[in-house]
Amino acid sequence: MSSHPEIGSQLPEPGVPVIRNVNWGGLRTLYIKEVRRFFKVQLQTVWAPAVTTLLYLVIFTVALGGGGRTVTLGGVSIHYADFIAPGLIVMGMLQNAFANASFSLLVGKIQGTIVDYLMPPLSTGEMLAALAGGSVTRAFCVGGTVWLAMALWGVHVWPVHFWAVLWFGFLGSLFLALMGVLTSIWAEKFDHAAAITNFVVAPLSLLSGTFYSVENLSPVFRAISHANPFFYIISGFRYGFLGVADSPILLGTAVILGLDVVLGLFCYGLLRRGWKIKS
Repeated sequence: MSSHPEIGSQLPEPGVPVIRNVNWGGLRTLYIKEVRRFFKVQLQTVWAPAVTTLLYLVIFTVALGGGGRTVTLGGVSIHYADFIAPGLIVMGMLQNAFANASFSLLVGKIQGTIVDYLMPPLSTGEMLAALAGGSVTRAFCVGGTVWLAMALWGVHVWPVHFWAVLWFGFLGSLFLALMGVLTSIWAEKFDHAAAITNFVVAPLSLLSGTFYSVENLSPVFRAISHANPFFYIISGFRYGFLGVADSPILLGTAVILGLDVVLGLFCYGLLRRGWKIKS
């Protein structure tokens, strides 16, 4: 018999879980692991995308003679460099959020280390939150780096509505992070993830009004653009910098927030079933 009965009274009964609500320690550990993974190769995951995005700006404003052009948006004439800068920033954020999330589970399945995600005492929601959180963090790191590079280049990228920059940056990054998680669940090799990047993410981001105003398109192509969810992300993000947008801000919020919820529930269901992960 122990001389300290109070010690034994603190132990849980057999079969009673110790973690009853949210495993904050495990969630934080997996999130830090995801962040450290892309920071260890930050030259490739943060700085290289920033340089590539800045080259887009240089090509379209200098090499193609767009430096003196203006774009009319919402009845306001805007310098072309100022117009495309927000779109380029958020485009880099979206593409890198997808790249980060589509790599996590996929490399585990290919290398046989997927058990490192499945064995720890993490719920499905906690694992999904950590994976998406790491991707959103990378997106904002890339966005901040691109923003700083453009500011040093001399582009006017000072936000008018800072809340819109953060809000649509977060919603858009989360949307692509969840798309990346879904891709990593479905994909069985890197070629599958690359196919989604090349044939889905890249076309949708390039044809979403990043380099042009949707108002100038014909009615048919304008309708097609309004069916592209990336259009609402870029339009809302641009509103944060310029104060004008191609679409109503509330509509864009409703569309992207709704897609985030639907996609999040779908990813949660697949992870909970273990589809293509546990089998």
